[in-house]
Amino acid sequence: MSQKLSRGNLALYKRLMTYLRRYWKVFLLSICAMTIAAATEPAFIALMKPLIDQGFVAKDPATIRSIPLLIVGLFMLRGVTSYINEYSTSWLTGHLVQTMRQDVFLKLLRMPVSYYDNNQSGRLLSRVTYDVNQVTDAGFSVITVTVKDGITLLGLLGTLLYYDWRLTLICFIVFPAVSLCIRLVSRRLRHLSRESQLQMAQMTQVLGESIDCQRLVKVYGGHEYEAQRFSQATQAVRHNAVKQTATSSLNTGVTQFIIAVALAGVLYYAALRAQHNALTAGTFIAFLSGMTAMFAPIKRITNISQSLQRGLAAAESVFSFLDEETEPDHGRRELPQTRGELSFRDVGFRYSTAERDALTHIDLNIRSGETVALVGSSGSGKTTLVSLIPRFYLPSSGRVELDGIPIDEITLDSLRQHIALVSQEVVLFNDTVAANIAYGDEMRSKEDIVEAARRANALDFINELPNGFDTVIGENGTRLSGGQRQRLAIARALLKDASILILDEATSALDTQSERLVQAALENLMQNRTTIVIAHRLSTIENADRIVVMGGGKIVEIGTHAELLAQQGTYANLHRMQFHEQTPHEQ
Repeated sequence: MSQKLSRGNLALYKRLMTYLRRYWKVFLLSICAMTIAAATEPAFIALMKPLIDQGFVAKDPATIRSIPLLIVGLFMLRGVTSYINEYSTSWLTGHLVQTMRQDVFLKLLRMPVSYYDNNQSGRLLSRVTYDVNQVTDAGFSVITVTVKDGITLLGLLGTLLYYDWRLTLICFIVFPAVSLCIRLVSRRLRHLSRESQLQMAQMTQVLGESIDCQRLVKVYGGHEYEAQRFSQATQAVRHNAVKQTATSSLNTGVTQFIIAVALAGVLYYAALRAQHNALTAGTFIAFLSGMTAMFAPIKRITNISQSLQRGLAAAESVFSFLDEETEPDHGRRELPQTRGELSFRDVGFRYSTAERDALTHIDLNIRSGETVALVGSSGSGKTTLVSLIPRFYLPSSGRVELDGIPIDEITLDSLRQHIALVSQEVVLFNDTVAANIAYGDEMRSKEDIVEAARRANALDFINELPNGFDTVIGENGTRLSGGQRQRLAIARALLKDASILILDEATSALDTQSERLVQAALENLMQNRTTIVIAHRLSTIENADRIVVMGGGKIVEIGTHAELLAQQGTYANLHRMQFHEQTPHEQ
């Protein structure tokens, strides 16, 4: 188990070091400066013997003059090399964090929709904000302490061996005991670090939900409930931090006690040797100073176990995420132009955690330029069906075709280039109006953006904004009304000029006046495009070329508005429920 863990740690470190290859010169400079700074400690101890024996005892004038100058030069060298080491380490740490964050963020953008369905947003955010920072502890903090203090300890041990190898042997007795303490504590700290990541993710999740849903919290009086949730999350984080500190402190205390026992043994044995004139005063002072100087690096090395295990646990989290499978994109075909003809051929689909199929034996052909509406009760499969078009999900069986080509043979970028989406939940960014309209196509001219806004009936309200198209609209467009946000989304779709348009309840949450403006904008948008409309309000899709009625993941009826009413089937029942119509025999 321990051997397997060590191999895992080594693999993590090897992977971590790959991020530094491009900066190997700076890394080498840091290591060299670190080595020189570490070597000054045993060099200073080595000056103690001649200072005492030749300076104070023999009163040699040359020694009295030279030793202080050497000490000044030594500490000047330590100051310069320590500055170079700390500056270069900070520079490398910053680049490491930036590069890893960019890698994690780019990976997030390429993850399939199903991954977001199955993972908490708080955990995803904490990987970028928390885990990546912790990785640097396993990187430079550990390297700095291990290399610098390791070299200091080796130098001090070498100096002690040179002065008196018998006394130095006592020091070696403590190393196995210290190593055992570190190993036992490391296992405990790794477990606590993994728990800490989950607890930080939970705290981030509660915080994010409270901010996103703040209006709901206010209206429904959820302040105390949210405060309790956040208190529980922060309390768990606090308990974990205390446990980590207690474990690390216990390790330090035991280690220092073992070292103190060894030091007592050295002092006793040195006093015995001094009685027989086997040690000079200078040798004894230098030896004692060397042993005392070992306390600080040994303490840092034992304390680094906490940072090491926390960092390695974070590295496990980050690298396991980076190793996740991204959206499958095995398509090789590029489609510069499309007619927008869609075909669903015996399509079936089941979500990974579901017990039954969400779609079953779907056969549907949508002609180029046709407007097809999908209606049905909640859970009938409407949204799932349209989610297969941009390959948010892959069918469990059957296939979806675009212009007669299976969409899994088309590259994702090429496929999605021909699809525009306008939904009830409009997604806008905390950026300018122009940037939101031109999202994904930032090189479009100002004239094109203005024209798209005009066709979306958005130009009037945009011109009334403080800075027009350069106005920052707030997070998700909070400074705009619902109808204004919707028209910006339509302008974005108009600018993209895709051959396939998906409308998901685009007008359901609007007042009458806003709906008229948005509906007029949608009519402009739908011209000469293949349009799939998901609608609950049947009045908005009466003019659709065809209406597809879904139920239980299947297509139960297809026809025009008039044809389906005449059939007196599922669609007619839905229509009666919405418009409170009664059949003659009910009157």
